[in-house]
Amino acid sequence: MIELRSDTFTLPTPAMREAAFYAQVGDDVYGEDPTVNRLERLAADMLGKEAACFMPSGTMANLTSILVHCPRGTEVLVGDESDIYHYEAGGASVVGGIIYHAVPTRPDGTLPIPALAQAIRDASDSQFAEAALICLENTHNRCGGVVLPLAYLAEVQRFARERGLPVHIDGARIFNAAVALGVRPAEIAQYADSVQFCLSKGLAAPVGSLVVGDRRFVERARRLRKMLGGGMRQVGMMAAAGIVALETMVGRLVEDHANARRLAEGLAQIPGLRINLETVQTNIVIFEVLDDRYTWQSFLEALSRHGVRMGELGYGRIRAVTHYGISADDVDLAIEAVRRILA
Repeated sequence: MIELRSDTFTLPTPAMREAAFYAQVGDDVYGEDPTVNRLERLAADMLGKEAACFMPSGTMANLTSILVHCPRGTEVLVGDESDIYHYEAGGASVVGGIIYHAVPTRPDGTLPIPALAQAIRDASDSQFAEAALICLENTHNRCGGVVLPLAYLAEVQRFARERGLPVHIDGARIFNAAVALGVRPAEIAQYADSVQFCLSKGLAAPVGSLVVGDRRFVERARRLRKMLGGGMRQVGMMAAAGIVALETMVGRLVEDHANARRLAEGLAQIPGLRINLETVQTNIVIFEVLDDRYTWQSFLEALSRHGVRMGELGYGRIRAVTHYGISADDVDLAIEAVRRILA
């Protein structure tokens, strides 16, 4: 089966398995797991921040970051197409009493500055909740894996600082963004007060995410991680795999991007599909099936019978994600399977 539903289906490399087996461990809740400490130092250095905290998941990493930045009863400004808004179970509202204020998302993944300005209401008016945080997503999943330009990030940072607001980047795939731009991830992270990124997507580690920021932010995040049930004790085995991921898997993301482009260009040649090649910038391909014989559900079922799995990403759009487990030959087989279905 050719698995294109998500890059979360990556399997750990042999080097990760070996590192996990031999990892030194200790109690991380006490700060005494040496492998976790090494991972956190590496992550902070790579993103140009003072400190980092290892988290079980990206959802907990984003939730913790929002809770650190936002007092109860305030608003967090998020894109209406963001993963935080759609896929993280409303955690900030449920756990933190924080209000999601959805801002329109452009097709390029950016939130228009005028829309952000409009979302920040007059704090002197007691009927409005006060804005406390701006969240961006880079790369942007539901917009097709697009990369936010550095100039835009700088513009948002200036806007936020003028209003005394912090910026958080949901950088689940920030290393894909860095590879696509040809820059170090720290050059992206410099425009945010906090960043979370996933080890378990394109970097192929089995589990885990990290939150990075200044020391005070990370100290508070670590306390909230404990409150949320994220204290993981002897978790150095998983951290060891994360270290291997950061040291060996970033450079190869260019292969995933090339395979996504190969897939997108192949699909663009098949009648009955609609795809915007301009949005295929990293490892995500989104397209629509226009053939009246199929709904998105029946198309995916037929595709699975041909040995290929893809997923749906809202509005009937189909998503395919390339990753460590997908080769160029797999991409060609997937294109041929779609061609046969729509013949």
